[in-house]
Amino acid sequence: MRFSQRIGKTPFETALQFESINNKLKNRLWNIILDYFELFDDVSLSFGLKSDRDKILLFIWKDFFAHPSDTIYKNPFGNIDTVKIIAHIRRWFFDEAHWYEIYDFVEFIISSELTVLNKAVFTSNFNDALKKEASAYKIINNVVTPIASDIEVDSIQEILSETNGWQSINEHLKTALKFLSDRESPDYRNSIKESISAVEATCIKITSDSKATLGKALTEIEKKHSIDGGLKSALKSIYGYTSNTGGIRHALIDDDVSPSFEDAKFMLVSCSAFVNYLKAKV
Repeated sequence: MRFSQRIGKTPFETALQFESINNKLKNRLWNIILDYFELFDDVSLSFGLKSDRDKILLFIWKDFFAHPSDTIYKNPFGNIDTVKIIAHIRRWFFDEAHWYEIYDFVEFIISSELTVLNKAVFTSNFNDALKKEASAYKIINNVVTPIASDIEVDSIQEILSETNGWQSINEHLKTALKFLSDRESPDYRNSIKESISAVEATCIKITSDSKATLGKALTEIEKKHSIDGGLKSALKSIYGYTSNTGGIRHALIDDDVSPSFEDAKFMLVSCSAFVNYLKAKV
């Protein structure tokens, strides 16, 4: 974080890539697409006949870009010039395409019937890239699907932009976000721990009891601010999850299942939303 973000002068940008693709993610996706092209045989054939790579690139040219087939690049022998076509796609991918058009292209490749790829493997490769770069999307059933909405992202942004007396709470959520989005070594366990700590810190702030547990704080807040009993129960259940799963709030044991990106993202969004809710109550 920059100095201006730490002191609240400029917005803190969440690391989840919602409605955007940064350069690192774009590079990862392009490398997978290049691997895809390499799967197709590009053996030179006699005049006018097409290699497997010719066929898939012509298919992309006509069906994805909707270009006239007679405008495709050809070499002096009348065969499709695969090098120029891939260069053409690359220019579009890096210089022209909007973030959503890149995802259109990924879907097109995964869904294509004219393919020699193992769809499960390539879907896994794409999803691995999306996960490593903290994208808010995932490929499910050949479709790029949001795993975070603009409402969820806004919920995180709202509390992180608050500075007046909420710095310690913000710090927990910023640390949770940092653990979640660390490109080299994400720490989902500690991300969840920091997210629930933000809720605890909020409850302590509201009750003015530095020793208050989450359960006690929720009970006090319910008396003063009319929190729905079902919502109180849900928060207790989430807190119970962090006490019983994957060494989040206790020592690891051999049978523990490590929390996933989805678990950590859910907790960050849920805890941010709950902090915003409590803040609005007081």
